[in-house]
Amino acid sequence: MADVLIVDDEADIRDLISDLLTDEGYSARTAEDADSAFAAIEAAPPDLIILDIWLQGSRMDGIEVLKSVKRDNPGIPVAIISGHGNIEVAVAAVQQGAYDFIEKPFNMSQLMVVVARALEASRLRRENARLRADETANCELVGSSPATNGLRNKLERVARGGSRVLLTGGPGTGKEVAARFIHAHSDRSEAPFIVVNAASIESDRMEEVLFGREDPDRPIQAGVFERAHEGTLFIDEVGDMPYGTQSKILRVLIDQAFTRLGGTATVRVDVRVISASNRDLQREISDGRFREDLYHRLNVVPIEVPSLERRREDIPELANRFLEMFAREQGLTRRRLSAGAIAALQTRELPGNVRQLRNMMEQILILGGERPEIEAEELPGAPGESSEVGLGGVMSMVASLPLREARELFEREYLIAQINRFGGNISRTASFVGMERSALHRKLKLLGVVTTSRGGVRMAVIEDQNEMEEQAVAVES
Repeated sequence: MADVLIVDDEADIRDLISDLLTDEGYSARTAEDADSAFAAIEAAPPDLIILDIWLQGSRMDGIEVLKSVKRDNPGIPVAIISGHGNIEVAVAAVQQGAYDFIEKPFNMSQLMVVVARALEASRLRRENARLRADETANCELVGSSPATNGLRNKLERVARGGSRVLLTGGPGTGKEVAARFIHAHSDRSEAPFIVVNAASIESDRMEEVLFGREDPDRPIQAGVFERAHEGTLFIDEVGDMPYGTQSKILRVLIDQAFTRLGGTATVRVDVRVISASNRDLQREISDGRFREDLYHRLNVVPIEVPSLERRREDIPELANRFLEMFAREQGLTRRRLSAGAIAALQTRELPGNVRQLRNMMEQILILGGERPEIEAEELPGAPGESSEVGLGGVMSMVASLPLREARELFEREYLIAQINRFGGNISRTASFVGMERSALHRKLKLLGVVTTSRGGVRMAVIEDQNEMEEQAVAVES
């Protein structure tokens, strides 16, 4: 039930409007001057204010009250009424933010139309604000690791242009978030952002989804290209698109025009296409499953979204962001990760990347306890993983080794995990493990551990393994 505040110095007018609104199913409150109006707003902000422009005997007239309301409560629509109205007063009221102007003596039907329209406009503004807030949250790149900062810089640069972008990376890395980031920072941000997942659409429906359909007995069904006009179309898992459809997509990219299924008219669009795939599209081309000419049209600017393994420093911020989000959206107990839980997360395998981390945090809040801190033992185990398996699965191996070899194996795996946890930063690793930096360097050399750059991120590996990988790269090149 919408709540309407009526502010008028004439008691008869207040009662008349109040009775009318109550009969129509609204909740009505009244105020006779500026002070009582502000007190009512402070007690409970109304959904709409009907405000007399003169307010005789009040310390502030209606225009001054309007200015104050729009300054402190800009979301509340205000309809102005006056018995001395003229065009200058009406223009002044609208310029100060009034929704509409009604002159006394007013027609009751006209008043109800204004009330209904003002409330609907207010509802739509709130809904748009909520949707925009959701879109902003969905396009935010969380984290400050070198890998995330590098990705953010690339996306910001490419957003300013209109080039097509091909995003690559493993499942769950956040390719759609990257696409939304590009759209939100482009000059198309006010236009639609439309998502289509090629892997989830049956092949015989793909063209209808993309281009729409015309039937004589039904309204026109717009496809995603048409819906994304002047905005951005994100085609996820583009490598799963049927081969026959790929040639038609190619034609749309060239002409920015197409014909709906069942139709004859040419539909012209202005759409920026961002695509994504976790497949090796070069291999798909070699195997005859993906068109090379389409690949080059989509791959104008290639950007790789790094795996969570390459941005382990972001895990605490990501995890706590998910915990806060699920607590807020689902009414669950607010909890935070303990230092032990953070260390466990940063040193474990997360092949599902950010999506897996998100699911883990939701599971913990739903099934976990009420304690403020989440301990390491509450973290869900990997499928098939024994509770006795420790860091990197090492504990299942050391039991069969002599003490010296077991200790060496554990130290090697422990230090590799810690270095990778801190993004290859030896100083931070030394501080955490309680060693002098020089002593840590000597220990790493003794254990055969070296740091190397992979995808712009420093990582620790066993020296022999690194040499083997470098030799393999040399052979391939």
